[in-house]
Amino acid sequence: MNLNMLHPAEQLAIIIKRVYNQRRTTTSGGNISIKDENGDMWITPGAIDKGNLTKDDMICIKPDGTIIGRHKPSSEYPFHQRIYEVRPDLRAVLHAHPSALVAFSIVRKLPDTTLTPQIYYECGKPGMAKYAMTGSEELGEKIAEVFAQNLNVAILENHGVVVGAGCLQDAFGLFETMESAARMEINATTIGSKKSLDVELLESCRETQASELPEFVCESYSSAEKEARKTICDFAARAYRQELINSVQGSFSERTGEHSFVITPHHCDRLSLEPADIVSVENGAVEKGKVPSAMVLIHEAIYEQHPEIHNIIICQPMNVTAFAVTDTPLDSRTIPESYINMRDIPRLPKPIMMLDAKEVAAAFNESTPIVLAQNDSVIVTGDNMLQVFDRLEVAEYSAMSIIMSKNQGEMVPIDEKGLEDIRKGFHLK
Repeated sequence: MNLNMLHPAEQLAIIIKRVYNQRRTTTSGGNISIKDENGDMWITPGAIDKGNLTKDDMICIKPDGTIIGRHKPSSEYPFHQRIYEVRPDLRAVLHAHPSALVAFSIVRKLPDTTLTPQIYYECGKPGMAKYAMTGSEELGEKIAEVFAQNLNVAILENHGVVVGAGCLQDAFGLFETMESAARMEINATTIGSKKSLDVELLESCRETQASELPEFVCESYSSAEKEARKTICDFAARAYRQELINSVQGSFSERTGEHSFVITPHHCDRLSLEPADIVSVENGAVEKGKVPSAMVLIHEAIYEQHPEIHNIIICQPMNVTAFAVTDTPLDSRTIPESYINMRDIPRLPKPIMMLDAKEVAAAFNESTPIVLAQNDSVIVTGDNMLQVFDRLEVAEYSAMSIIMSKNQGEMVPIDEKGLEDIRKGFHLK
């Protein structure tokens, strides 16, 4: 679904419901706005249940100040107006109080967006807006000062976060990524010392995000490929609902032939993917008119080196990735299920985009279905998408358990005899 093709009021209703359902705002908290091509600002109402808003509840504020709607606009609409004044390139603003970003706001610290390349490229550098009374003109000025520096994220002291983008879908993706990054950083500092990436290095690698592959015209899809496309859509949406990925992150693929596979598109909402959005890759060429995931070369290299692998997921779940941005190993010897699904998890020394794709692919073998990349992602492989998804879930839940255990005492891993019993009992290599 292309959110931008919907009326602004409809867009606001969809996104505020997603923010609320994710428990990243409360019944009374948060506000979202869109500035349309006519200069009208559409905004969520104030003091109306965020869990049940519809498009008919949205408010239109005309350029001359005329307010149209059956409710009062959010009391914080003045700062939305000021942001649009200082940043005419922005067309959507989202403000909410998600717990991890509020945690940073109440200690008046900025989240570190240089922990992974993906976070840095999506969010850039955030700024801090000095405290001022909610709904006041002063607050609007302090937030506008941050956005006037060409920053798209403002952490509000003792308040929450405001993000802005060229459209509401991008603003929402930015908001989700910032909150996930904040949670990941909190988890990382629980288990060890976080390791940041150098900004100059990140900037020098920015161009490698997009891979320019030749195109081919895909005239028809086989029944097997149609099924593979639907499978990817279903599991991407499921991963999103399970908070394993966010709306703009997560790369899923399925092998369709000896030298062909299908893969998720670049920067498209993972919750609403449709089979037609999925990108076909054949013999190193991509389906004409589509942009595949930035990780397409990694998927291709893994399939070429490992004929036994049929599905791959690359993503940054907030608990697993906490281990990737520290030196703390992700130990699979917690419970039998974890060891059976994860085995030993090697760590690539650098973010994926800083490594050769063949080098990444060489890390996998029959006893290594999961690999963690330093300051980056987890790569999960398997025979089918259900198996890969299960391994991803087990990895994330195992990581969460280890993080939770830190305040309880030292983890006692399953000993070697216990591991050997598991290997024999489940015929593991």
